[in-house]
Amino acid sequence: MKLKESETVRSFLAIEVDNDLIPQITDVQKEFKKTNTRIKYVPQENMHLTLKFFGEIDGVMIEDISLAVEKVIKNYSSFDLNIENCGCFPNRNVIKVLWLGLREGSPITSLQKDLDKEFRKLGFKKERNFISHLTIGRVKSPKNKKEIREKIDEFENVKIGKMTVSRIHLKKSTLTPDGPIYEDIKVFDL
Repeated sequence: MKLKESETVRSFLAIEVDNDLIPQITDVQKEFKKTNTRIKYVPQENMHLTLKFFGEIDGVMIEDISLAVEKVIKNYSSFDLNIENCGCFPNRNVIKVLWLGLREGSPITSLQKDLDKEFRKLGFKKERNFISHLTIGRVKSPKNKKEIREKIDEFENVKIGKMTVSRIHLKKSTLTPDGPIYEDIKVFDL
């Protein structure tokens, strides 16, 4: 996807979830759907691990971001991630986001820090307390938090599986009433 210098898009940098893991992830979502709660679930085609949310950027900034990504990923090769555990943000009393996590010690943490360092040079704010996660749903109402907490406890130690990360995607996000639509702007191979 090529943008004019002045054209802007809402964008983020992400790792797509391996299709082999989607059934296990949707199984967890199905269990949360059994609760009497209002949760908007992430559709399988939108599942990803965010490395950086940029917001509105123009064609020039896309090129600058691309150069920064290429500079950083020269020091990385493909690596494995283990998706496991279930939790919520910001905390168990105020549940806004349901997520699946990653096994401790994943290279994604150092990759994100190295990318963030380059993005700060471009004027983006530093990521505070970055926690690698896969969002599976957003809680739309505080109704029946107890049920949500019980499901989080049930899946606290869930093991979804391992995937190999060999690409990073710079994505365009178009917001619609039915949810966001994501498109690749650029794909980077590790």
